[in-house]
Amino acid sequence: MSKLFSSLIIKNITLKNRIVVSPMCQYSAIDGFTNDWHLVHLGTRAIGGAGLIFTEATAVSPEGRISPGDLGLWNNEHIHGLRRIVNFIHLQGAISGIQLAHAGRKASCAVPREGGNQLDENHGGWRTVAPSNIPFIVEDRAPESLDKENIRKVVSDFKAAARRALIAGFKVVEIHSAHGYLLHEFLSPLSNKRTDEYGGSFENRIRILLQVIDAIKSVWPAENPLFVRISATDWTEGGWTTEESVNLAHILKDIGIDLIDCSSGGNVYNAKIPVSPGYQVPFSEAVRKTGILSGAVGFITTARQAESILQEEKADLVFLAREFLRNPYFPLNAARELGVDVTWPMQYLRAK
Repeated sequence: MSKLFSSLIIKNITLKNRIVVSPMCQYSAIDGFTNDWHLVHLGTRAIGGAGLIFTEATAVSPEGRISPGDLGLWNNEHIHGLRRIVNFIHLQGAISGIQLAHAGRKASCAVPREGGNQLDENHGGWRTVAPSNIPFIVEDRAPESLDKENIRKVVSDFKAAARRALIAGFKVVEIHSAHGYLLHEFLSPLSNKRTDEYGGSFENRIRILLQVIDAIKSVWPAENPLFVRISATDWTEGGWTTEESVNLAHILKDIGIDLIDCSSGGNVYNAKIPVSPGYQVPFSEAVRKTGILSGAVGFITTARQAESILQEEKADLVFLAREFLRNPYFPLNAARELGVDVTWPMQYLRAK
């Protein structure tokens, strides 16, 4: 029996399969608002049979955007467009999730198709913030080190965005603490050189993440799943490690996080990463051994590869990104390859 197409109950949701559309930035929003591109992009993956579909990294504040093209959820006016997408996803039998993010020192960049370089404040950019005033790229201007008042603002922004996500109808929230963005910047000793209660020891470096989780839990229903995405390693000596990720997993499990989405890297510009198919799966396996659910990511491109990850108990969900860009109907095709009969949209039945 295929495990990829088995259901999974997490609190009050039932995923029809273990296939997740990973958050993928589209860099197509204006002032944080969704448009028809986001509806069609995410809606097509729902038609294609995915069990859980995440929005791209959605900024909790204007300064938390990676680029001017990012989605946002920093004011109530963003809710309507997101609700339209959520409703369509749910009509297709999928579950909607939103990834809430703050880009930290990696904010204020041009969209990738325009070079992706940091934008000058006089040319569409804005002042970036971080745990310490260390730029991601040496040539970039240094970010402003967050004082405690602005740390409290960041925590409050995540809380407010989670409340809006609930109103929009999302069933899952994922906190983005990976890829060198703000919360990951606090975790890593390479980007966090603080000497107060937010820097130094492991306990201090995870403090803001725990505060964000606590704030979100105050507005996010206990019966709704709450995920955290981490970069399990910085791939650089002196940085965040797999061992620390496992220690964090124990803590997150104890405070009620439901699943850890295990990625890696992103915090060191020139890190040497041994990229290959499934290269990040060992991280989800290590985290899963703590007893918390885990998600595997990273160059997962075939049905049999995804199936084997689950059969070998290396993860509970598989998150696909680029493969979904190439093939929005990956789940329907994967089911056929694995000999599983799944429900197709009635409009497409003549092609089954």
